[in-house]
Amino acid sequence: MARITIPYAVADFADMRERGFYYVDKTHYIPGLEDYNAPVFLRPRRFGKSLLISTLAHYYDRTKANRFEELFGGTWIGEHPTKEHNQYMVIRYDFSAMVM
Repeated sequence: MARITIPYAVADFADMRERGFYYVDKTHYIPGLEDYNAPVFLRPRRFGKSLLISTLAHYYDRTKANRFEELFGGTWIGEHPTKEHNQYMVIRYDFSAMVM
C-alpha cells in the first residue's frame, strides 16, 4: 500500500514536488492571477501563502524553464501553460530571518 506523506511547514514548491509530498493542485488559478495588476494575498497564518508565492516564482522564473515538466508535470497549469510561463527574472526576498 502506498503511503501519502502530508507536508507540514514546507513552503518550497520544488522541494515539495521533488520529495513526492501530497500536493493539492491549485494551479488552475494562475491564469486568473495574470489578469490582476497587483494581487494581494491576505490569508491567516498557515494557509499556504508562502507555498503559493514559491509556486508562482517557479512558474514565472526564466531560470527554471528547463525544469518546467519536472515541476509542473501532472498539474493543471503543466497541461495548460500561459504565454507568460518562464518569461521573467524572479528575485525573492525572505524577511523571515530578520532580527529586530
